[in-house]
Amino acid sequence: MTFNPDADLSGNTTRRRGRTAAIAGGGAVGVLGIIALIAGPLLGIDLTPLLGGGTQPGDAGSNGGSVIEGCATGQDANEDVDCRMAGAQVALDAFWADNVEGYRKPQMVVVDQATSTQCGTASNAVGPFYCPPDEGVYVDPTFFSLMQQQFGASAGNLAQLYIVGHEWGHHIQNITGTMADYPNNGTGPGSNGVRMELQADCYAGAWIGRISEQTDADGDPYLVKPTEAELRDALNAAAAVGDDHIQAQSGMVNPESWTHGSSDQRQYWFANGFQNGLDVCAQAFTLSEDQLG
Repeated sequence: MTFNPDADLSGNTTRRRGRTAAIAGGGAVGVLGIIALIAGPLLGIDLTPLLGGGTQPGDAGSNGGSVIEGCATGQDANEDVDCRMAGAQVALDAFWADNVEGYRKPQMVVVDQATSTQCGTASNAVGPFYCPPDEGVYVDPTFFSLMQQQFGASAGNLAQLYIVGHEWGHHIQNITGTMADYPNNGTGPGSNGVRMELQADCYAGAWIGRISEQTDADGDPYLVKPTEAELRDALNAAAAVGDDHIQAQSGMVNPESWTHGSSDQRQYWFANGFQNGLDVCAQAFTLSEDQLG
């Protein structure tokens, strides 16, 4: 069990959008699909080339979706994956509000089949991602089954929270200026893109390391301290989405094309954040390539 069954999650603002094949961005979505299938539908796909134009942050277009109902308690989150996403939103907002001055919440959208965003189409083929222009985190929960089937991940409850926490990390990078300070400079094990992903893994680990400290209005923690088995599950997910692991499935590993980091690096930075807290996560941009793990 990951969520405290008695935790009050009724304040979540997670929305469900989809039940449509509508595509945003024209041919760019096809590119995303290719990236998803070849490079992996992986936790924060680099959507930088698609981020031009659009509306203001917080406006994801005319399809605003509907607030997910029936997700009032931690027990709901333990039993239903959509409610688990809604519960993650509540706990992550509480954590980052305590740690980032002037924090503003991203949109949390549970995708049903497909929905349009300012960064292209969100679906399980693309994978979970964060879209900076509309400040939205998009997750199709059926992606977790794809992780099990295609990437050999266990993808249990804590692994799912790690994935959402990673995408929240990209939101933090956006609103604190990290994305602007370290723009895309190509691929490779020491690239800004890889460092961005490793820092997001570190942020997710730091959150999970303090996961039982955020409480509802009655003082009940939203989540319980993870077990060793749950932590192994999260580390398994980090390894499954390493660039080298994914490339090995196609028979060729090329570090110079990496965009997210190796399995070892992703596990290391998750564990680093978990053990040492948020302060170490800035080192993802200050350490040399050889020191990244």
